[in-house]
Amino acid sequence: MPEPKMPDDLARLWRLRTGPRLGRPAELDIDRVVDTAVRLADEGGLAAATLPKIAAALAVTPMSLYRHIGSKDELIGLMADAAMGPAPGGSSTSKVTAEPNTHSVTGGTVMRVPESASPAWRPALRAWAVAQSEVFRRRPWLAQLPVTGPPRGPNALAWMDAGLRALRGTGLDWAAKIGVITVVGGYVRQAFTLDRQLAESRGAANVDERQALRRYVRELTAVVDADRFPDVTALLGSGLFESVPDAPESADQDFAFGLDLVLDGVAAAVER
Repeated sequence: MPEPKMPDDLARLWRLRTGPRLGRPAELDIDRVVDTAVRLADEGGLAAATLPKIAAALAVTPMSLYRHIGSKDELIGLMADAAMGPAPGGSSTSKVTAEPNTHSVTGGTVMRVPESASPAWRPALRAWAVAQSEVFRRRPWLAQLPVTGPPRGPNALAWMDAGLRALRGTGLDWAAKIGVITVVGGYVRQAFTLDRQLAESRGAANVDERQALRRYVRELTAVVDADRFPDVTALLGSGLFESVPDAPESADQDFAFGLDLVLDGVAAAVER
């Protein structure tokens, strides 16, 4: 029985040749299309990476792009895999230039995900999560992309492999390991998305975080009933929102606190 044919989109994602290559190399290829799309998204957000704009940047017609990509949805998948770049401590076959294999929290220490198995899974998994957060900071548009299924591309699988590698010494089974990296990765994505949306909302209102929180306390204090919302009333009167640090420091602290809570949950699972 003949082997099933590899899907064309998977072959393009992995840059595999699916037929004989005759004549001179084409001036336009899939790497140029994807590189250009990623560059436009980096410069102007996802809305800047439309097919007409990509074609204009390459000085070709939009229809000519379909010789190298199957659809706009496929292009989004190609962009996502290329833009993530190689995972910490790993490698991939992607030809898109990536950042160096070091990642840091703002003002923090450079970290790597260890290559070998280690009982110190927590710092390794933390480094993996922080590395993803740094990718989103460099390329905010990545967090806007829909999640359509499990990893398929070389970079995405390299990130998955790095996460699983961090958990080698935990004794967790495969299902639990997949669950852990899904939860940790989901926290990273959601924390970044929430922080960015709040920042955009404050920007639209022309206020900083301190001003926004003081307005929040002032307005809610006027309407909240202490009998109905006793703990919220106590929170509003605690002075917590009066001592908010500068926005970058606050965002880093919030991210680290939430990540520690998630990793505490992983630690409980590992101990069991």
